[in-house]
Amino acid sequence: MPIISRSIDRTLADLLEESARNIQRAALVLRELLTDFPEHAGLERDLKVCEQEGDRIAHDIFHRLAAGRRVHAPFDGGDGHALATALDDVVDYAEQAGTQMGLYRVEATMEQAMGFADVLVGASEQIAGALRCLRTRTDLGPHLVEIHRLENEGDRLQRDAVASLFAGGIDPMMIIRWKDIFESLEAAVDACERVAHILEGITLKQHH
Repeated sequence: MPIISRSIDRTLADLLEESARNIQRAALVLRELLTDFPEHAGLERDLKVCEQEGDRIAHDIFHRLAAGRRVHAPFDGGDGHALATALDDVVDYAEQAGTQMGLYRVEATMEQAMGFADVLVGASEQIAGALRCLRTRTDLGPHLVEIHRLENEGDRLQRDAVASLFAGGIDPMMIIRWKDIFESLEAAVDACERVAHILEGITLKQHH
């Protein structure tokens, strides 16, 4: 089972868990924004705050990793950098989707976009659980399996979304705009899966 065998620096663990909480907040804000758009369009500002926080946390993680041998971590600097980058990407793409909703003056949210928001909320919860396992050195496996399942659900939603755009007689410009939004939503979910892949790779290296 994927269990981290080496302990993790407390400050680094705190930063990773802070990043996970920021992802959870961004996912919840995005879902709320989509639930009642454009009435909740003002939540775009909250997503921007999450995006700025994500950048700060990622910078702090990079700085901590730069301390090298003085920092005990269950991964090398390259994996740590990739993990922090993927975590930051989740929030970046969520914020991008929220911004596009306002930029493109969307009048109502498509059903598949709400499905994507639910998938992102679920994946963010699993990321938070997996990163807690780094600190406790417990099994990451169930969290990673669920992230992969959710990513597959995201793929299905993307196919359904594109099909519905071209089947519904929607204005061509709106099709282009919604395709952009769905690509951002899919990218956020894909970033969650990248987090899972990186964590899987870390656990494999630990046991070889």
